[in-house]
Amino acid sequence: MKRNRTFLVSLACLMVGFQLTAQTTFKVFDNELFIDGYANGQLAKYNDSLPPSAGVVRLRTSLVTKKFTPAQLASVGTDLAMKVLIKASCDNYDRGGHVSLAFVPKGQTTYNPDSTRRIEIARFITPFMNKNKKPDTVPYVYEINNIAAILNEKKVTDSFDVWCELDVFGVPYAAHTQITGCAGRADVFFGSVDFTSTTSAAVQSNNVLVALGNQLDFNNYQAKATDVLGETVKTISYTLPVKTYHTKVYLITSNHGAGTNGEEYNRRVHSVYADGVSVLDYLPGFETCEPYRKYNTQANGIYGPSPRTDEQWQSFSNWCPGAYIPTRIIYLGTLDAGAHTFKIEVPSALFQGADGNFPLSVYVQGKSEFVAGVSELNALLENVVVYPNPANGGIIKVSSEIDITKLSVYNSIGKQVLTANTNELNVETLAEGIYYVKVELVTGDYTVKSFIKK
Repeated sequence: MKRNRTFLVSLACLMVGFQLTAQTTFKVFDNELFIDGYANGQLAKYNDSLPPSAGVVRLRTSLVTKKFTPAQLASVGTDLAMKVLIKASCDNYDRGGHVSLAFVPKGQTTYNPDSTRRIEIARFITPFMNKNKKPDTVPYVYEINNIAAILNEKKVTDSFDVWCELDVFGVPYAAHTQITGCAGRADVFFGSVDFTSTTSAAVQSNNVLVALGNQLDFNNYQAKATDVLGETVKTISYTLPVKTYHTKVYLITSNHGAGTNGEEYNRRVHSVYADGVSVLDYLPGFETCEPYRKYNTQANGIYGPSPRTDEQWQSFSNWCPGAYIPTRIIYLGTLDAGAHTFKIEVPSALFQGADGNFPLSVYVQGKSEFVAGVSELNALLENVVVYPNPANGGIIKVSSEIDITKLSVYNSIGKQVLTANTNELNVETLAEGIYYVKVELVTGDYTVKSFIKK
């Protein structure tokens, strides 16, 4: 089964430049209270008895949201960082948390998250925290410069209000008996979110954004969670209306399932494909979880009484309670307008007893025109690659995100020996030695790469 869940913002090329005189920080959530995630049927009751702060809307007992103000959006430059601070209340277990952006038609005072266009921009795992012990808070910090481009995009902000969501699904029942002062309580965590921004270059506002899914179910036993029941494969189809440059996929997954042989404790290779081509293989988890031990003040079965070696952590841990979950950025370069596919698969996943899930969030972001600042252009030129290198004969190719207009090959004394107007050269007639390829690009820029002919 293929799914087509596309949110598209396509924009004409526009360069807007401005400078901020100082770093700007603004707070969206300040110690917002989260309630038992299983008590959502009593949402109205808790909104009355434990109301959220002014301007904050509690959409679920586990989900709060707040609209960015015009002043906050105006303060966003090219560089953006976000800090999430979670404070312990009456949940002493590790839980998943998420920060998302919701794109809501102008003027609405609330919305339904299930039918609203959203992208997840950060994920984290809470530690095992006893609210009566210190530290009782844990920070998570993210560099999200690509989100600054979205918040600066006038074609987005002209059509939508952008809301920031903080989602922490907590459960208090174990704490009722394990944590002093928690008997009978429904409050589970407090959460705060701050953004800090500066401007280091001209703001580019010709973004193409395609939201493919926010926290989609991904497993092999649930209808619509996989392409075929029994196989952990998920394919999402989407459409680009224009040729897109600097295209990247932003992907978040985290493994959960605590039963025997559950997926939470077994590292499986995740494979990602773009338009049928393999673009990434990865294993979840960190080299070590020891830096987060200090936040786990409640006894638990993951950290144990003594530090573990890196090898021990890598043998079983898909996540570290108290750590962020990485956003994996997959560089696709230039994509043509039209139909495309994203596919992820975890062939060895077992999901014993239909237990576990790999919540999947993914979106595609690029530019509708080639625009690059000096630092970005330099990085793109550095990424131009000649292969195979060394060349044993026959054809060599040059890969570049920027379209190539001409290749010129020079020998070691500077004499031009070959030219081509494609990204390929036949070097079979060249003698053994070191050669240099001048790669000229459609932008008028060029770079020089070397290769060895054997």
